Amino acid sequence: MKAMILAAGRGERMRPLTDHTPKPLLQAGGRPLIEHLVAALVSGGITDVVVNTAHLGDQVAAVLGDGSRLGASIQYSPEGEALETGGGIHRALPVLGEEPFLVVNGDIATDFPFGTLTQLSIEMAHLILVPNPEHHPSGDFGLRGTCVLDGGDPRYTFGGIGVYHPDLFRDCSPGRFPLAPLLRSAMAEKSVSGQLYQGFWMDIGTVERLQAFDDYLSAGQP
Repeated sequence: MKAMILAAGRGERMRPLTDHTPKPLLQAGGRPLIEHLVAALVSGGITDVVVNTAHLGDQVAAVLGDGSRLGASIQYSPEGEALETGGGIHRALPVLGEEPFLVVNGDIATDFPFGTLTQLSIEMAHLILVPNPEHHPSGDFGLRGTCVLDGGDPRYTFGGIGVYHPDLFRDCSPGRFPLAPLLRSAMAEKSVSGQLYQGFWMDIGTVERLQAFDDYLSAGQP
């Protein structure tokens, strides 16, 4: 299975840190955020990785290189101007291939076992949901068994980890567009599965949460 790390965002909420450093290269535990994710993928047996870039993307490529230092093989999908999640994935489809692929947000921290997804059988998508954090109490989607719903109660937060079939994007045109409408359309067809993960997970969306992740690692957590 190939994986894509979404690393093209501007990181507005992290300014001024992201004015001169791309968000994926902000550090916690003495290591760039994106390196934590690459290492987690590699530990799960996923070594073929695509990284999309936009804002200060050359810095990301300079740090990660071809990935060999981390045990991975990394290709890049430069966007110039960020294309949002849907547009970014669509642009990278030629290098992601024709089989289902894993996509991970570049601004999360987690101990989710990525290797458990490599043999997953899906229709259009499989989403990892997490308990709602304090900053997102209303959640995103419902979960009935393994079926993800656009609604329902309780609702959980999308954890920024998903496996997608290329056919999810078959009617899309190149350009900037979000992923959520595609997922909701697929949910209406009952073709999105999912699971609730209750292990360690953080959305590193603010300076305060970056510090919290650094503190977590400094306390000796994995």
